[in-house]
Amino acid sequence: MDDTTAASDNASREFLAFKLGAEEYGIDILKVQEIRGYEAVTRIANAPEFIKGVINLRGIIIPVVDMRIKFKLGTASYDQFTVVIILNIGGRVVGMVVDSVSDVTTLNREQIRAAPEMGSAFSTEYIIGLGTIDERMLILVDIDRLMSSPEMGLSETLAQQSA
Repeated sequence: MDDTTAASDNASREFLAFKLGAEEYGIDILKVQEIRGYEAVTRIANAPEFIKGVINLRGIIIPVVDMRIKFKLGTASYDQFTVVIILNIGGRVVGMVVDSVSDVTTLNREQIRAAPEMGSAFSTEYIIGLGTIDERMLILVDIDRLMSSPEMGLSETLAQQSA
């Protein structure tokens, strides 16, 4: 391991904390472009159920994924707390619907534990680990890996939109 890698391993990282049902999740704040209130989307024919549709964000058509539906966490309800987190994943812009956003949390390496193997709603290959702050626990999601996975089907959706 070179000095640069060692230095970055010890550095703290910032995560945007959000809620889906009773659980709190975190994603790398550097992937977040903006946070918007939930607005109506335009459905796409034959898209998976968890892809709510697309929105026009300042002239860019972006797909919107409902994470509650994706993670099979019950019926999605939309209220004044429901938000769309606009992500920039590998140069692609994607919207992610969550129940609410909590805060931005800084975690150092000692506060991040490996995720246990469990029969969760999604594979642990998309989990960086579990972040702990006092009694609070965040499920840290590798949002790059999740959003670019073949099961999400976003590359096909994005290709259809640009065609």
